Amino acid sequence: MNKNVQAIPTNGTQTLTTTNNLPIEKFGSNYSAKLCIYRNAIKSRINTNSSIAVKKMYAMLIMALFFISMALISGQEVYAAAQLENNSVKWHPGHYYAILNWGKNDPTYLAQVYREIQETPSLRGLQIRYSWAELEQEWGVYDFSSIDQRLTELAALGKRLIILLDTKTYKVSTSPVPDYVKKKQFEWGAFAFTRYNSNTPIGHSISLWNPHVHDRLVALISRLGERYNSHPYFEGIGLTETSMGHSINVLSSVQVDEYYKNLLSLNQHMRQHFPNTMTFQITNYPRQILEQFTNTLTEMGAALAAPDVFIEDPGLNMKEKPYTPDGVYAYFQKLSGIVPLAPAVMFKNYTNTRQDETGYDPTVWELLHFARNNLNANYIFWTRAPEHYEEVLQVLSWREQTSDPAGGLNSACPASYSSCIDIVESQHGGSYNGWNAKIRNIFPLHRHR
Repeated sequence: MNKNVQAIPTNGTQTLTTTNNLPIEKFGSNYSAKLCIYRNAIKSRINTNSSIAVKKMYAMLIMALFFISMALISGQEVYAAAQLENNSVKWHPGHYYAILNWGKNDPTYLAQVYREIQETPSLRGLQIRYSWAELEQEWGVYDFSSIDQRLTELAALGKRLIILLDTKTYKVSTSPVPDYVKKKQFEWGAFAFTRYNSNTPIGHSISLWNPHVHDRLVALISRLGERYNSHPYFEGIGLTETSMGHSINVLSSVQVDEYYKNLLSLNQHMRQHFPNTMTFQITNYPRQILEQFTNTLTEMGAALAAPDVFIEDPGLNMKEKPYTPDGVYAYFQKLSGIVPLAPAVMFKNYTNTRQDETGYDPTVWELLHFARNNLNANYIFWTRAPEHYEEVLQVLSWREQTSDPAGGLNSACPASYSSCIDIVESQHGGSYNGWNAKIRNIFPLHRHR
């Protein structure tokens, strides 16, 4: 079979080619990997010395993929990915840039970010935050154009996208919910919260105990999963921290219980609608619920993430104290190798080792060492803080972080996944000129034992 075989465009599509002349269909402004990409990738793996039986097996597989590839892709830019088995999860652990929210649609800012990730091979992609209000401005009217554009740009660089759905904001003037949710049936959609021992609002958190709020978020997650689960460069999706903040108006115990019950439900729906994609919950407080909460996340196969890397923080590091619940870092150690682990390095982590700012100013190397060795990270999300990103890039360029694709982090497929799929990038002349959805191993990456 000719390696340069071209797909026949259907109505409303145009065919592009990757760096290896493999066809990619374009739907609107985004790319859908045609199944023949994977057919060609499979064929290229057949050794000329293979047995007749093996060749027949591959021939049958290729023929099956051929007929599947003839089916029209319907709906909204749904990406076919033949190598994703029912329970296989895309798995590209390593270091990811968490860009600033204001810059996610700014061409100048993004151009600089893209240069940096191209020049830093150990950065495997970006984490970008989106609020519900950004993605659904009216009931059932979704705007995923920003995600589409960033995903297309990153795929062209051979880099990946992880998105974070904000369940709270830290600006009083900004609401995390669409305007249509700000009604009585939704209990106004969000509540104002503050810091300890203060009555001054600092932001808003979603009223997740309300069943109508929950159901509309499920609808959003469903649409996102339909659109992005099978995209080879859509790496993950998660929810922001479990801490609700201190509500200005006192919440009832029923409201609090329903909030966390519905938060776990959203995680279950993410697993349902993103079966081939890492889903994660950023988790920190309250400590008294963490054991049951993390057990439930583990049972459903959700990743455990942390909003901060505070090396000395007593609340996060609390462990094995009598009558005192463990901090979330203890669960990173317990769950290593079982679920994906993904701590984030935030602004304050660069300047102090404790939340209360009574610690010391750590180096980026110390933050990396703690996240890798103490938290057993599979992924690290590095906030691109203006005063610190150059040091991050420098540390990530050291040999210890460039010797393998995961940047020195634990790359073993976690036990909660039946198998992991590694879709590798092609790099030419030191820069990515396109993306090549090629399978490193035809069979899924099995867990290290």
